[in-house]
Amino acid sequence: MNLNVLKKAFFCNSQLKSRTVFLILTGVTFLIRFPFFFRDYVDRDESTFILLGQSWVDGYLPYTQLWDLKPPLTFAFFASIIYVFGKSFIAIRLFGALLVAITAFYTYKIGTKITTNQISLWASLFCIVLLSLFGSLQGVMSEHICMAFFIPALYLIASKKGPVWLFTSGLLMGVVVMVKLNMAYPILLIGLFLCYEIFNRKNSIKPLEVLSFGTGIIVVVLLTILPYYINNQFQIWWDSVILASLEYTEARRFPIFKLAPTFILIGGFLYYCWKKGIISFKKRTSILLWVAIIGVLISFFKGGRVNGHYLIQVHPMLVILVAIMIHQLYHQSKRTIPKSFLFILLLIPVESYLEYVNVVKSKIARGTFFNGEGFSVPFYIKENHLDTENILFFGYHIGYWNLSELPPSLASTHPSNICREELYPFFNNPRRNSMEELQFLMEELRPKTVVVRKGRLVFDKLEIEENEYINAYLARYYKVEATVENAEILKRLEGL
Repeated sequence: MNLNVLKKAFFCNSQLKSRTVFLILTGVTFLIRFPFFFRDYVDRDESTFILLGQSWVDGYLPYTQLWDLKPPLTFAFFASIIYVFGKSFIAIRLFGALLVAITAFYTYKIGTKITTNQISLWASLFCIVLLSLFGSLQGVMSEHICMAFFIPALYLIASKKGPVWLFTSGLLMGVVVMVKLNMAYPILLIGLFLCYEIFNRKNSIKPLEVLSFGTGIIVVVLLTILPYYINNQFQIWWDSVILASLEYTEARRFPIFKLAPTFILIGGFLYYCWKKGIISFKKRTSILLWVAIIGVLISFFKGGRVNGHYLIQVHPMLVILVAIMIHQLYHQSKRTIPKSFLFILLLIPVESYLEYVNVVKSKIARGTFFNGEGFSVPFYIKENHLDTENILFFGYHIGYWNLSELPPSLASTHPSNICREELYPFFNNPRRNSMEELQFLMEELRPKTVVVRKGRLVFDKLEIEENEYINAYLARYYKVEATVENAEILKRLEGL
């Protein structure tokens, strides 16, 4: 692909083949995300998903050997990659990049139904940026997985007719909800919109099509239940997927002032789009985008939380409207694009440039492109033959995977879950609260080796009692065996 093709793609309002667009978006995604293929972890959630994926490959259904608060198809994504490629960070990150490229491509496809190809391509390009940079988005998050199914499903609803296509869309939406349960809200609103269209004579959608859509969703949900039902473990699925999520939502709500900025900004933008005609309620695709965005915002409100990576669930729809708005404002101002614009664009993925440098430095210093404590700490432990029985990672817990070890308890699968005692009843934890869990880990299991993050609290600063206990216990019964990058490897004192 030469520069003329790229110039035609981004600066000329001309028709491009879908294959060409997909190759452009895949190439951009790969360039931005490639240096992170060699990082041990980007977000601790990703490490947890990998651990549960490995457990599934080893023959244990999610929530039985290890436990985390996500629907099962999140772990199925990682399990399928591990099953085929083994313990490969590159394979996981490569398929993560493919998820982003698919999401961006169907963002483009949706955009072409309400605006020009050029604007749609720019929207999809910035979709890649928003799904890959700024924070902990370079890894593979559950939001990346769900949007790679949600956006194609939305495109099918916007562009295809007939029961088969709506059933296919329903299957994709079923995957979405079994990856991110909160996406049930936008899916429900979309379903209600389809029901409304049955009675709207301007549209030709039939009841059978809506029924096919709902059937597709139900089929996927039932398929996730099936292995638990066969093994007489349906209650585990129900407790872990449904009841635990509801309890977590009620127990971990943000104060309203933390939620307000997101709702004010997005709500204000949607109102502006409506007033300026950017959202045309005469166009079915525009209505679907609006419905999807509102549904995601409702899910944020009901969940009581908005973290940075949650916004992945709204960016693909929102970025189309933003691109249309910028295009309108640009033409209204009648200005030419300054030459510095391209230079600014090239500066956006600065995180990727820095990571390329980090990868090269790692190769020069250590002889490997792979970098991070998730690699260096297990390497030190192996080289120095430290005891790994009941080893406990309070930080860098991807180290379990690289050591072929397991977290010592279900609650410690994700270190922060130790302090989420409201979830204990849903995986039948015999300990009643986080202090009892910590006492079990430290005083009964007595791990010979503990890994912590150097100079940082083990738990969130709000967990005062837990931090005081673990700090005092580690100071009394452990010594620092080694400091490896930003990790401290602690060794239990002899006879204690």
